[in-house]
Amino acid sequence: MTIGIDTMVKIDGGEFAVGSNDFYQEEAPVRRVVVDGFWIDPFQVTNHQYAEFVESTGYVTGAEQVPDEALYPGASAEDLVPGSLVFQMTGGPVDLRDYHNWWEWTPGAQWRHPTGPDSSLNGLGDHPVLHIAHEDAMAYCAWAGGTLPSEAEWEYAARGGLDGKRFVWGNDDPQETEPVANTWQGRFPYENTEVDGFTRTSPVGSFPANGYGLYDMAGNVWEWTDDWYTDQPGKLVEAGCCAPADPRGGSLEASFDTRQPETPIPRKVLKGGSHLCTPQYCYRYRPAARQAQMLDTGTSHLGFRRISRPVEQ
Repeated sequence: MTIGIDTMVKIDGGEFAVGSNDFYQEEAPVRRVVVDGFWIDPFQVTNHQYAEFVESTGYVTGAEQVPDEALYPGASAEDLVPGSLVFQMTGGPVDLRDYHNWWEWTPGAQWRHPTGPDSSLNGLGDHPVLHIAHEDAMAYCAWAGGTLPSEAEWEYAARGGLDGKRFVWGNDDPQETEPVANTWQGRFPYENTEVDGFTRTSPVGSFPANGYGLYDMAGNVWEWTDDWYTDQPGKLVEAGCCAPADPRGGSLEASFDTRQPETPIPRKVLKGGSHLCTPQYCYRYRPAARQAQMLDTGTSHLGFRRISRPVEQ
């Protein structure tokens, strides 16, 4: 099946400044690049859309399968079952240096059961699909027509024509008082004041679009790209007189997390931040922000959207 590009937004190519020198080291340095034109979904892929794909193909996501024991040496038998990572609000302040304090491996969590086996998608059809590994996202894209964006394509689209601005809406941050995206307000991870109206995900399109007519390019859920992660992206852009065209990420071999040598799983780049982002801990609801994610791992704050390049139309 192909979902036509009439449901997508056309993005004309151009040159822009990718990255930031003001926040996290892995975003620097700012560098000029060029991207060709492409089409992109205006919204994150929803539960309803993903259900249509599964019904049509019988596809089974990674979170619905038993993990490969060889990739998780030392894991207990009770953890080697189908499941996924779910955010759990804590009872009070915790050490923000250890994300294990609020992430819980939850047997039975998957896209149909976003917070655990007893949860459902009732009332969540127009929310972004969750617990989707990279392969699961690519499978949907192949069925619907298209692929995942490169990091540069995603960031160019997210900026909406605001080259060099801090956020997708400009340089000011109204998130604590008059939110324009679904992020965390209050004291993370134990108090969410819901100034934006949501504790977890929100229906796609609940907040204003950016300059290109794209929704939720900041917050709600992180989004997969198809670039291998490197924590030094500036080194991929060679110095010269011209901005490089359509740059891609690092290599598979270099994407492994050297801090977790016991888990040999390559990583791709995530963009956009999520409803858990906050200046207190993860100030990443900005177009330059980026994060590494193991290929096989979905979570309760991770989704995707599709692009189509001219050669694919």
